Amino acid sequence: MFDDLERPPLDARYLSGRLVRPGSLWTQIDVLADTPSTNADVAKAAAEGAAEGLVVLTEYQSAGRGRLGRTWTTPPRSALLMSALLRPTAVDPERWPWLGLLVPLAVAAAVRRVAEIPAQVKWPNDVLVEDRKLAGILLERIDSPAVVVGVGLNVTLRESEKPHPAATSLALENAATTDRVTVAAAVLRELETRYRSWLDDPTGLLPEYRELSATLGRAVRVELPDGTFLEGTARDLADDGRLIVDTPDGERTLAAGDVTHLRTS
Repeated sequence: MFDDLERPPLDARYLSGRLVRPGSLWTQIDVLADTPSTNADVAKAAAEGAAEGLVVLTEYQSAGRGRLGRTWTTPPRSALLMSALLRPTAVDPERWPWLGLLVPLAVAAAVRRVAEIPAQVKWPNDVLVEDRKLAGILLERIDSPAVVVGVGLNVTLRESEKPHPAATSLALENAATTDRVTVAAAVLRELETRYRSWLDDPTGLLPEYRELSATLGRAVRVELPDGTFLEGTARDLADDGRLIVDTPDGERTLAAGDVTHLRTS
C-alpha cells in the first residue's frame, strides 16, 4: 500500500526507546499502518483504563477530524498523525482548554528547533508558517476523565497534494529535516515539557504563547460558535487562554471561535 521511497515508515521501537523511560510522561507508543482516527483509538483505550501517556501514531488516517467537524486527510506517510492521552486531574477542569493552546505551542517549538522553520501559533490551535497552515490540533475531552490531543502536521506534502492553497508542509518550507521520527520525538519532548510546566503553573506559558503568536496584534474576523461574526484587533490572551479582541463595540473575550487573519492595507 505504501511504496513511496521518499516517505519511509515510522519506527515505533526507536521512538519507544528514546521516549518511554522511567519518570517520563510517555508510557506507551504504538504505530499503526492505518486507522480511521487516532483520536478515536486513544479515546477507546482511555475508556478501557489506559494510563496517561499513551501515544498512537498512524501512517494513514482515513477519517481524521479537524475543528468544527472538518475532515483531515493526507497521502500515506506524508504527515505526522498522532494522538496522546492526558489525565490532568490535578488541574481544575475549567483550565483544561489551555491544553488546546499548549499543544500547538509545543508543535511550533519542535518545528523551530529541529526543522529550523519560524513556525507560529494561530489561536486557538493551528500552527502556521507566515499565514500558511502547517499543522492542526484537535482536543477532545472524554468521561474517564481525560483529554485526547490529536496532532496533524504536514511533513512531505507536495504542492500537487495540497488540500487548500493556504496549506504547507515542512518539505514545501525547505525544512532542515523531513524525517517524521525526528519530528515526532521533538514534538513529544516539547509537549511533555510544556505539559509539566502547565501542571505546575496554569498561566506560566502565557509569555511564550504571546511571543510565538501569529494572532495577537492582528486584525481578525472571528466566526463564533453561534454562527455570528465579529471583527477587531486581537489584543491579548486572558489568563485562562481566552482571546481578547478589541472591537468597534468594545472589548470581547472569546472562549471559542474560528479566526481569520485579515490583511491590512
